[in-house]
Amino acid sequence: MSPCRRLSAGPARSYAEGVYARRRHVYFWMMGACLVLFVGAWAVVRLFSMPVAVGMCVVAMVIPPVAAMVANRRGPEDRWWDDPSGDPKSDEWWDELDGKKRRDQ
Repeated sequence: MSPCRRLSAGPARSYAEGVYARRRHVYFWMMGACLVLFVGAWAVVRLFSMPVAVGMCVVAMVIPPVAAMVANRRGPEDRWWDDPSGDPKSDEWWDELDGKKRRDQ
């Protein structure tokens, strides 16, 4: 067996799975930065400057809601509004509103 043989980590991911994975990674990086700011502010920075430590905590306080918005945003590749609801009458009504089907006269 060749030592240069590439080992497969599993099946190839689809585009949507890659987008969701990227969002998760960004979310965890942002939350990690939040923890570093908070812990660093009260473990180290407060010994030198209390106002800077408080400022770091204020920045750390803003990161979690922004991280949640980044992780949960919908991109142009997300076609969640096209999924059928399972109710044929409702789906027909929504298709008519979206202009997918012409109304029978």
